[in-house]
Amino acid sequence: MATPARRTSKTSKRMRRSHLALTLNGVSVCSHCGAIVKPHTVCKKCGYYDGKQVIKTK
Repeated sequence: MATPARRTSKTSKRMRRSHLALTLNGVSVCSHCGAIVKPHTVCKKCGYYDGKQVIKTK
């Protein structure tokens, strides 16, 4: 069985695996406070939805 002549460097290995990075699917950012929330839901931090305050928060 063939073996590599030289060791694969960390950079080459990480560049090859760069497309395997995990992404957050199904999340959006609140337009008012910038918190990460589920889409089409009221923000729990500021109480805003669609640019309007729906829930009063402290």
